[in-house]
Amino acid sequence: MDRFRSLNHLLLLAILSADLYRITSSSHAGESLTPQELRIGFKAAPDPSVSSFQPILRDSTGNYSFGFLRANKNQLTLSVIHAPSSVPVWFANTNPLSRWADPTELLFNGSLVLSDTRTGVFWSTDTIGDRVWLSSDSNLQIQKLDGTTALWQSFDFPSDTLVENQNFTSSMSLVSSNGLYSMRLGQDYFGLYANFMGSNSGLGQMYLKHGALEAKANIVDGHPIYLVLMPDGYLGMFQNGSIPVDVESFNSFQQNTSGNLRVKIEPDGNLKGYYWTGSNWILDYQAISDPCELPSFCGSYGLCTPGKECSCLDNRTVDESGKCTSLENRVSGDFCGAYDNRYKVLRRSGVELPFKESMGYKKMDSLNQCESVCEQNCTCWGAVYSNYSGFCYMLAFPIQTLLAVGDDTKMGYFKVKEGAGKKGVNAWLGLGLGLLFGAIMIFAGVLGLGWYRMRRRGVKGYSEDVGGVGIGPYKDLGAASFRSIELSEK
Repeated sequence: MDRFRSLNHLLLLAILSADLYRITSSSHAGESLTPQELRIGFKAAPDPSVSSFQPILRDSTGNYSFGFLRANKNQLTLSVIHAPSSVPVWFANTNPLSRWADPTELLFNGSLVLSDTRTGVFWSTDTIGDRVWLSSDSNLQIQKLDGTTALWQSFDFPSDTLVENQNFTSSMSLVSSNGLYSMRLGQDYFGLYANFMGSNSGLGQMYLKHGALEAKANIVDGHPIYLVLMPDGYLGMFQNGSIPVDVESFNSFQQNTSGNLRVKIEPDGNLKGYYWTGSNWILDYQAISDPCELPSFCGSYGLCTPGKECSCLDNRTVDESGKCTSLENRVSGDFCGAYDNRYKVLRRSGVELPFKESMGYKKMDSLNQCESVCEQNCTCWGAVYSNYSGFCYMLAFPIQTLLAVGDDTKMGYFKVKEGAGKKGVNAWLGLGLGLLFGAIMIFAGVLGLGWYRMRRRGVKGYSEDVGGVGIGPYKDLGAASFRSIELSEK
């Protein structure tokens, strides 16, 4: 009996062990089946059953994966993600996006190529390499077989994120996912830019400039600078050697931490740093601490007051950013052409630009002069004037969030598009009135014809009663009868 019980226990233990192995194996199947390098001849297509990310390549530690990332439900982009958190750290610059369906295909033929037979090539590395490899710090590379020569690497083409030990040079840019904001390097500074006028308008309007403090080293003219996110917990600006000319410290600066760091330019325009604790990302740094200093925290034609309170320039309250004006006032363009002289003027006192230090200005004698110059310029969306300094700031882009200040000598003059909209409304109104008038005229004509026929039928009956003519159709009346009726009525 004891031997029988022991056999049962062993059998039960074997079943439980098999179930545990099966569960563990299924949970790590994706990781174990994902290769650590791709060779010439590799091909992959998007799997319709995958809802978010389809891994194709992983690094040796399992911290990062490269593969297909779903976008807009039925499209995809190539991406490198931080595997434990599924946070993307790099995107391929594919425009337009390819479909998450056949015949989309990724292949490696010396170049990494994303294409389909209908559209052609969406994206390619344009290389002649031997393998695709992902480093333990998320750098995707096309290499020769010697493993030391990188023909192409994702670190040279950042999207919206920097990771540890990634060099950021003056030839690169970080661009937010919505395309509105970017970070770039100048001769001795890094700047944040807002591109409110579209992709063809250059760098856009600078709204933050962080110059090198040169605390430990002096910048030498003519030598480029570069940024590096250091594992010690700071964003360093370097020029020559290992001594930084500027240090932007994170909260984790000089602490003994082993987690990953990353810096990202967010869709609101802020540059933020994050630290991986092992279970989640925590905010470790932000370039702009006051939300009111962001370019458009309260949306177009919004007003930001301390305490993160948003309202509208026309004194309306707003629950959601971007709801203070119509869509035509939130898109690029100007007041030339179709909008010429078709706008209303909004004036507001006690307002100031959140990034006026980065804007150009002209000294004017009065507010009227400042307004007049903007009024006569069809590319001017508005102006902010200070009676104290006489500085007139012209806005050559759609009005964004303004700061509320307790100084009524700082005044704003803003144009609000209404011409095109009103023209469309007036056209439809005119068409509607025309149709209504036409219907009335037709109805009146029908009534008149009916009244005329009824009257003539009444005259016919009267003549038949008097003249003894039998009842018959109207056409039986002779011309003489008509003449007699006409003469009698006259």
